[in-house]
Amino acid sequence: MTGSTELEHEPAPGWRSRRPLGARGPAVTGLGLGCAPIGNLFAGVTDADARAAVDAAWAAGIRSFDTAPQYGHGLSEARLGAALRERPRDQYVLSTKVGRLLRPPSVAAPTVFADVGPLAPVFDFSRDGVRRSIDESLERLGVDRIDVALVHDPDDHEVDALAHAFPTLVRLRDEGVVSAIGSGMNQAAMLERFVEQVDLDCVLLAGRWSLLDRSGAALLDRCAERGVGVVLGGVFNSGVLVDPDHAPTYDYAPAPAVVVDRARRLRAVCEAHGTTLPAAALQFAGRHPAVTTVLVGARTAAEVDLDVAWASDPLPAELWAALERTP
Repeated sequence: MTGSTELEHEPAPGWRSRRPLGARGPAVTGLGLGCAPIGNLFAGVTDADARAAVDAAWAAGIRSFDTAPQYGHGLSEARLGAALRERPRDQYVLSTKVGRLLRPPSVAAPTVFADVGPLAPVFDFSRDGVRRSIDESLERLGVDRIDVALVHDPDDHEVDALAHAFPTLVRLRDEGVVSAIGSGMNQAAMLERFVEQVDLDCVLLAGRWSLLDRSGAALLDRCAERGVGVVLGGVFNSGVLVDPDHAPTYDYAPAPAVVVDRARRLRAVCEAHGTTLPAAALQFAGRHPAVTTVLVGARTAAEVDLDVAWASDPLPAELWAALERTP
């Protein structure tokens, strides 16, 4: 860390300690590994690098892992399961998602994942679809249970999710097949409706609570009121809050100039306070009282090590107010 040693720094948050995910959910570490990158998100990853990333997360003390059938069209689940197979099952929390089944496509569809196999995700929020999704995820992961099951991206399927997917997950929770249920999305408004209408344990909100985007504020406040755990993803807004200079991305697309300019201003404030933009972005995400765990995505052990260093960096107490004042 650079900057004046005269600054008084706060101790970094104890992210290795565990907190329950909602009132009934399992206890999760404050930092979790998001496993879309080891499913070849945007570019191919070798099996060895994927395994090394999971191993590095485990060695650092991360015990929460999030994946989905969509990630790499099954590849992320298979790689994560292989990496965790020899770990004690009661020592980690495993989250995956329902709402997409992997089936042979009738036509090739665009995907953000590289080098995928012959199957493609197909939306299915029906009762049978949810149960098949759980069974198929268990097989790919090679485990006997999933801890957290999330309805995945029901943006255009809200009615089906409420009528079929959530009631099915509630029954599976009642049967002990899963420990906790929720939904994972890139938008806050629908998640807020789900929190009001369904007995959820948690939500996964991606990209909507960050140094650049506070649109998830009302959802987080409501979750805090109702005791619903919050998992945050996308805290770097897909890259611009790590490096605003070199081909920055924002919400999985090239970052607009206005976003890049603001990220650079935030970075300047961080550097003036003796720290880095990604350290501030990662630790900002966990400061809201509703947030239980923050996911970091990594495709290599080196990226995991960077995330852990950013999460562990003690930051000056006055940084947060300075960032709030930054236009």
